[in-house]
Formats: sequence, structure tokens, C-alpha cells
Amino acid sequence: MTAPVLVLVGPPGSGKTTVGRELAARLGVGFRDTDADIEALAGKPIPEIFIDEGEPHFRELEVAAVRAAAAGHPGVLALGGGAVLAEATRALLADLPVVFLEVALADAVKRVGLDAPRPLLAVNPRASWRELMEARRPLYLEVATAVVATEGLTPEQVADAVLEALELQPK
Repeated sequence: MTAPVLVLVGPPGSGKTTVGRELAARLGVGFRDTDADIEALAGKPIPEIFIDEGEPHFRELEVAAVRAAAAGHPGVLALGGGAVLAEATRALLADLPVVFLEVALADAVKRVGLDAPRPLLAVNPRASWRELMEARRPLYLEVATAVVATEGLTPEQVADAVLEALELQPK
């Protein structure tokens, strides 16, 4: 079993993918995004999975994707925003270095526009995002080894903060 160097969690627009790629490059390791794994496995985009098979099916795929990545990816791993909802996923993260990328609503809006095809934000995106955060924030904090506030920071500055928080040295 080869565990990830670090795992990024956070809501939509927190920068998990962008910062994850930056961190992987700096650390000289691979980058993996469980949302991309799910899309590859299902052969379709996540919004279509939600429409065709429903959220419960998507969440099952998500737990399996996180389990596979946590056991076999020796690099930087980014999880989908809702991955922490599953107790099984939170248990998988218990012994891994996890960073919660905390983002303000205004920054999330700038980054994803909240009009992108995100199934759980389809109706009234701002209110939906706030509700998601109210429900998920305690779970992000539960799994986090460190919390990095991203407000007003560039992806490079967020990557610096993650490396500092986990005391990791770039290659």
C-alpha cells in the first residue's frame, strides 16, 4: 500500500485541483483527482452520473475511488467536495496528511462562477453553496491535519501555505 503524500479537501472553488497540481509539481510526485477517476470509470461527466443514476450511486463510486487512490497513489490527491460526507471516506483519511482548503463564498464564485455544471449547486448557487458549507465544514475540519485559508491568495501562495502547514520540502 502506497499512501498519498497529502490529500486536499474542500468545497467547490477552493482550488483543490489547481493547488494540487502545483504541489505535485513542486514535490516531484503525481497528481490525482478522484472526480476525474469517477468520470473515467463511469465514462461520463459527474453531472450526467447525478442525472442518470442519482446522487447515492455517485457517492458509492466516490467512496470506491477514494479507497483506491488512498491505497495506491503516492502523490498529491484531491477529493471531490462531497467526499467527506461518507463515514467510510473519513475513516480512510484518518491516518493521512489532509489539508482543508478553506475558501470564502466570494472567492468560490470568482473561481467557479457557480454556474458551472455542478449538480448540487444548480438551483440558487450562492444559497446552495452556503448550505453545503454549513453541512460539510465540520466534516472537513474532522479529517483535516491542517487548514489553509485561501482567501485572496494565488494558487502558488496557497501551495506555499500547504507545504508550510505540513512541513514538507519541495524537491
